[in-house]
Amino acid sequence: MARKRILDACCCAGGAGKGYHNAGFDVVGVDIEPQPNYPYDFHQGDAIEFIRDHGHEFDAVHISPPCQNACALTAGNRRREGWTDSHMDLIPAARAVLADLHTRTGIPTVMENVQGSRLRRDLVLCGLTFGLRVFRHRYFEINGITVHQPTHPTHRGHRVAGWRHGVRHEGDMVAVYGDGGGKGSIADWQNAMGIHHTDVRREIAEAIPPAYTHHIGEALHTHLTSAALPIAA
Repeated sequence: MARKRILDACCCAGGAGKGYHNAGFDVVGVDIEPQPNYPYDFHQGDAIEFIRDHGHEFDAVHISPPCQNACALTAGNRRREGWTDSHMDLIPAARAVLADLHTRTGIPTVMENVQGSRLRRDLVLCGLTFGLRVFRHRYFEINGITVHQPTHPTHRGHRVAGWRHGVRHEGDMVAVYGDGGGKGSIADWQNAMGIHHTDVRREIAEAIPPAYTHHIGEALHTHLTSAALPIAA
């Protein structure tokens, strides 16, 4: 049986794509910006338009709209006097194009974003669930399949290492964001996230751990493979 194909839209450097690849998919990425470290077939362009024009050519579609509009750092900055930013909310447009695709074709779709974003919480994943050294909670809005919600381990006893308010804190978790505060080496970030195909801090910081989409990809692969099997006489 031919390998299933998944579109990884707003792919950045390929954290999500790596997980789907590990689950058995051929992965194609699309992003508005060049992504020289993306490890699979890559197309530069508008992700929403690409889904509209080519989504039907895939067995499944995933999109990770830019998260800066909904992240906690942006929310905090917007409370500061005189602060302005140009972060766009692409979630409504992504939701609309995915819904249209799923309605027309039945293709299962996945949308991912940060904690606090306005996504349905069909699935919520944490790095601790997969033995990673990041919390990195992410929401997933899923159409066409149901993905098992794994147990969310308690955070009690875990602490993020680094400097906060002039005090150095020791901990077993890694802060994979920002530039300062004793947040660890690139190797620390790579190991904490399970990402080794890029050594660019910004790319690792913006990624989701491949373990998350590996979990989803296994469910997608089972669903798509079962649907393709002939019915026994």
